[in-house]
Amino acid sequence: MSLLDPGSRRADRGARAAELRRRRIGLGAGLGLVLVVVVVIVGGGLGGRASPGVAVGPHAVGAGAAAPVARRVRVSPIGSLATPVQDPAAAAIGSDRVALLGGLDRSARSTAAVLELSAGRPAARGALPAAQHDAQAATLGGAVYVFGGGDLASYDHILRYDPPTAAVSAAGRLPSPASDVAVAELGGTAYVVGGYDGRLALDTIVAWRPGGPARVVGHLPTAVRYAAVAAVAGKLVIAGGSEGVGASDAIESFDPSTGAVTRIGRLPGRLTHAGAATLGSVVYLVGGRGPSADTPVARILSIDPADGRVRRVGRLPKPLSDAAVVAAGDHLVVAGGRSGGAAQSAVYAVRPS
Repeated sequence: MSLLDPGSRRADRGARAAELRRRRIGLGAGLGLVLVVVVVIVGGGLGGRASPGVAVGPHAVGAGAAAPVARRVRVSPIGSLATPVQDPAAAAIGSDRVALLGGLDRSARSTAAVLELSAGRPAARGALPAAQHDAQAATLGGAVYVFGGGDLASYDHILRYDPPTAAVSAAGRLPSPASDVAVAELGGTAYVVGGYDGRLALDTIVAWRPGGPARVVGHLPTAVRYAAVAAVAGKLVIAGGSEGVGASDAIESFDPSTGAVTRIGRLPGRLTHAGAATLGSVVYLVGGRGPSADTPVARILSIDPADGRVRRVGRLPKPLSDAAVVAAGDHLVVAGGRSGGAAQSAVYAVRPS
C-alpha cells in the first residue's frame, strides 16, 4: 500500500503521464529526422532533384531499381571492311562474330554480299539471292534471319543465313513488304518495328518465330521508318526514327505480353538512322542523323530502361549514320555506315568504362 495520500498519488500519476508524452514526442521527432535523412540520400536532396539527364519518363520499362548506367564508353578502331557499306542487315553470331548482309556500297548501289566480322576482321561468306539494302536481322536458334529490305521495291521476304555453311534460304514472309525496318530479338521471337511498304511508312510491330507465320502484335502511335530498337528487361525500347518528312525524339517501350506501347522519355533532339543495342541492362544509341539528309552525329547515348533517362556517354571518331550496331559479348561492334555523304568502311568497338 502506498504511503502517499490520494492527492499525492494523483499528482504522481500526472507526472508519469507527462513524462511518457515527452518520450513519445521525442521518439516521433527522431523517426522524422531519420526519414528526412533517407529522403536526402535516396532522392538527392529535399527537393527530390534528379541526377543530370535529358528526360525522365513517368513509366518504368523494368520493375525494381534503375539499371546501372555507364557514365562513359571507350571507342576503339578494331578493323576495316574491304569495301565501304551502309544500311546492311546485321546480327551477332555467338559472342565473337557479327554477320553483315547486303547494304549500299561506295557507289550507293545495293549489294548482295554477306560478310562475317571476327575481332574486326572481315571475311566474305557468300551472297543473298539478290542485292538489297535497308533490311535488318536477328539471330534465332543459331541462324541469322534477314527481314524485308529492298532495292527498287520493298521486299516481304524473311531469309535464313546459316553461319556454318554460309547457305541462304527462304524462311517466311512478312504481312506486307517492308524496308527501312528495325528488328530486335526477345525470348526467341524476332520483332520487326515500323518500316516502309513502298508507298507509306508503317506503324506495325510484327512478331515472327521460325516455322510460324509473321503476325502484327502491336501498333506504334505514329508510323515510323529507320527507328532504333533494342530488347531489354522483357520489352523493346524504340527510339527516334523518321516520321513523314521529319524525325522523332520519342523513346517508347513495347510490352509483348500486353501489346501496349508506352512513352518513357525523349531524346535530346530529333534523331533517325541511328543504331541501338543492349549491353547488360542498358540500351546504347549510336550515331544517327537529324531530319535532313547527310547530317550525321557522332554522339553515343545511353538509355536507362528503368526510367527512360538519357545520358551522353561518348563520341564516335566521326559523325556516322546508317551503321551496323551489334552487341557482341561485352562490347558493341559498329561497322560501316554513312559519313560525309559516302559509305564508310571503319569498324569500331564500343566498351562501357
